[in-house]
Amino acid sequence: MRVLITGGAGFLGSHLAEHFLGQGHKVIVIDNLLTGRMENIAPLFSNPDFSFIKADVTNFLHVPGRLDAVLHFASPASPIDYAHFPIPTLKVGALGTHKALGLAKDKKAVFMLASTSEVYGDPEVNPQPETYWGNVNPIGPRGVYDEAKRFAEAMTMAYHRFHRMPVRIVRIFNTYGPRMRLKDGRAVPNFITQALKGRPLTVYGDGSQTRSLCYVSDLIRGIAGLLESDINGPVNIGNPRELTIKQIAQIIIKLTGSRSRLVRKPLPKDDPQVRRPDIRLARQKLGWRPEVSLEQGLQRTIDYFRASV
Repeated sequence: MRVLITGGAGFLGSHLAEHFLGQGHKVIVIDNLLTGRMENIAPLFSNPDFSFIKADVTNFLHVPGRLDAVLHFASPASPIDYAHFPIPTLKVGALGTHKALGLAKDKKAVFMLASTSEVYGDPEVNPQPETYWGNVNPIGPRGVYDEAKRFAEAMTMAYHRFHRMPVRIVRIFNTYGPRMRLKDGRAVPNFITQALKGRPLTVYGDGSQTRSLCYVSDLIRGIAGLLESDINGPVNIGNPRELTIKQIAQIIIKLTGSRSRLVRKPLPKDDPQVRRPDIRLARQKLGWRPEVSLEQGLQRTIDYFRASV
């Protein structure tokens, strides 16, 4: 295949690019480097099947030659990012999705949207199945990301129904692994960085809110399986093992051998109290399930961060 990945210099996009190159496909990455990093894709430039275009996907997209798949992964993806870039976050979810869909339509390519568990907001149902419509505050600080992704899903399905395009929507739950930024702002990189530096680990609220962490290689495998399927509706990809934020912090302290303690800060507005994917659809239709344990994945991530701190 010849695959285009928007946001391909980011955490997930770079792992996807590496995966498809490893499978013998040609990969084109488009990224404006707002939150993506060249160091994530630097090793790929030696591969003749890889190419990079620095561009903003909210503008007109032109890529010569055939494309078999367009994967739209461009977007700020952490609370600290969409707090700093609220309008670009909305634009890439709306205009960027529109431009990427138009490109896929023109090339008669399969379109994949990187959606998110954030479309469920602060859920009143746990675990969250794909049929749950969510509980989102559209005017809260997280709304710029949540609603951008919900709109992107609506536009993707509109293109599927009106233009009869093959589309895929992956609802990505909390994912971690190498190539996350040190100052990403999410729990795992925050905790690892603080633990390695011997600083207190910042827990927001009382730490009882839950997350379900999926290692990046498991996620990439699920995304690849979804792309090859014929499922046009949303599919949850994530690890259903649910832990409290406090438990995650304590595991990281143990794995790093740190003497750090926990300190509490006020819970951010609209921070989800629970997060756990219902992955029955992925199991039944894709034969997918996570394989990397939390302890294994965290150790690999800690080793990566240790070389960077």
